[in-house]
Amino acid sequence: MSNVLSLTTFLPILGVLLLLFIPKDSKGVLRNVTLAVTVVTFLVSLIMLSGFQTNAEFQFVENVPWIAAGPFIMRYNIGIDGISLWLVILTTFMMPIAVLSTYTAVEEKVKEYMICLLLLETGMLGAFISLDLFLFYIFWEVMLIPMYFMIGIWGGKNKIYAAVKFFIYTMVGSLLMLVALIFLYFKGMQAGITDFGLLQFFSLKLDMATQIWLFLAFAFAFAIKVPMFPLHTWLPDAHTEAPTAGSVILAAVLLKMGTYGYVRFAIPLFPDAAHKFAPLIATLAVIGIIYAALVAMVQEDVKKLVAYSSVAHLGFVMLGVFAFNVEGISGGMLQMINHGISTGALFLIVGFIYERRHTRLITDFGGLSKQMPIFATIFMIVTFSSVGLPGTNGFVGEFLILLGAFESELRWWTVIATSGVILSAVYMLWVFQRVMFGELDNPKNQKLLDLNAREIAIMVPLLVMIFVMGLYPKPFIDKMDPAIRKLVAQVRVSSVNAQSIPAANQMQMPAGHQGISQMPAAVQGDQMPAGHPGMGSSPVPQPAPAANPHNAK
Repeated sequence: MSNVLSLTTFLPILGVLLLLFIPKDSKGVLRNVTLAVTVVTFLVSLIMLSGFQTNAEFQFVENVPWIAAGPFIMRYNIGIDGISLWLVILTTFMMPIAVLSTYTAVEEKVKEYMICLLLLETGMLGAFISLDLFLFYIFWEVMLIPMYFMIGIWGGKNKIYAAVKFFIYTMVGSLLMLVALIFLYFKGMQAGITDFGLLQFFSLKLDMATQIWLFLAFAFAFAIKVPMFPLHTWLPDAHTEAPTAGSVILAAVLLKMGTYGYVRFAIPLFPDAAHKFAPLIATLAVIGIIYAALVAMVQEDVKKLVAYSSVAHLGFVMLGVFAFNVEGISGGMLQMINHGISTGALFLIVGFIYERRHTRLITDFGGLSKQMPIFATIFMIVTFSSVGLPGTNGFVGEFLILLGAFESELRWWTVIATSGVILSAVYMLWVFQRVMFGELDNPKNQKLLDLNAREIAIMVPLLVMIFVMGLYPKPFIDKMDPAIRKLVAQVRVSSVNAQSIPAANQMQMPAGHQGISQMPAAVQGDQMPAGHPGMGSSPVPQPAPAANPHNAK
């Protein structure tokens, strides 16, 4: 099915058109139509998954003319590889769950809320599949608008403050990325590149100074979206004030735009600058891991606690990505999916209890396991997933991240980051203990009803994925592996070529080698010798990287 990507991406827009013809008072019909559209979108995306070939190439590619204005030529150029495949599936998987969670949570302006959800899905899917830089930027901005309205209209008591803060942070980063994108395009035009096609720019040779400035612009925009310390302050406010479905989508998918942006754009476009800034980014990631965990421990609002846990978890993702080896990036990509499932489930759990008690203060609860045993069991499983208990999905991703980072030049950063694993267990198990155990002495808690059939149906798919990915992650890793190996080889070769080293001194990489920590010091270094002419000159021919069956044409 050649147009499966476009069909998956724009089916939610068709749903928006259907909603326009439904009276706003027909709340049940509006919810059911929206749910049906998201379920159909998920089923269509499974066709893409079943037809995906395990190789390093982009698949289901569509590349047609779109805009031509003076020197600017944009094309509708989309496609997926193993890196973006699971993020697309995660998006279509989480959307029906998010819609189903709104059935009793949202009673005002239901029609507008459902339209925002569907527009948001198209924006997120479009960003993951874009192979044209300008098209990516369009979808990147499209995501901002519906989430802004979801927080600002259906949020909590401080919703305006949280929405404006979210908008300002994201927009500042986006504008910097736009300026860098236009500058990069003009650099490409000088080298004979005629449009914004991403793959063409991977081979564009830029001097180190240019790479540094462009990398900083892209990295700043993505760091805000991750969010990385110290640009994370918008996230707890946005999560706390957003409605349950908004928090679920924000945690499960939107935050992955930042980490995905590094893997797809910032690192392969500017590999030498990425290597140069890897220690700084690793330092910020480790600070974020420990700082967010410590702040989470002292939170009185359980939803804000889960929000800070996202900062810590995505710090691990960044550490794995900037290890620049297969284990680290594979762990980072897998942890993006794991975090989407486990943290999305945590926000749903918070939403369930908030609908019943209209409070999120931890001190207002206690002993709920006696009154709500099903809720307590599900909460326990998701808590174990969040802390990375072996057998759950969180363990595999964190283990690969720590393994890859320890094998790289980030060894000491990794040693410090492992404390974050312990701290996450402390704050998650502590909040579970305070909410679920103890005396059931609050009269309001003694009247609570356990989860109903709809709420159990919402959680079952997430629980299944927690155990499937925890016990048998091989299919997920296998689909990503060729694309990740290609990325690692591309970044490593570029870094080697940036050094002024005679060909006779180059080290041939042994087959199957995945780390960079054992490379000679001259190759590992990121400082260019004085007088080096830069990447724009003709470098000394380098030996080809070791043969890899995954990259064979």
